[in-house]
Amino acid sequence: MEKAIISSSKAPAAIGPYSQAVIGNGTLYVSGQLPIDPATGVMPEDLKAQVAQSMKNIIALVKAAGGDETNIVKCGLFIQDMNSFGLINEAYQSFFGEGAPARFVVEVSALPKGAKVEIDAIAAL
Repeated sequence: MEKAIISSSKAPAAIGPYSQAVIGNGTLYVSGQLPIDPATGVMPEDLKAQVAQSMKNIIALVKAAGGDETNIVKCGLFIQDMNSFGLINEAYQSFFGEGAPARFVVEVSALPKGAKVEIDAIAAL
């Protein structure tokens, strides 16, 4: 199996012992992205802004691997409050429109650094 580690300064550094993203046999696996602005280290308070920042981080890593948002085939969303599902969808859909990737959403009790959302992704390169 061919494996390559992908990293980008346009996404926040990993906060644990893991890679930002890994390519295995032409598939890119993007680690969960917290909504941290890599330039400032700041996390927005607003939920929709958090979704947008997490997606920007994912897209930066997909681009670092040679793709773009059209290569994303699946996203996983970990959220703090399922009652926020509608707001999350509003922010999320602006990144894909028609032909959005497969997705799951699960509510969790807590996320690192007090985030309201964390998103991971798989992209076919």
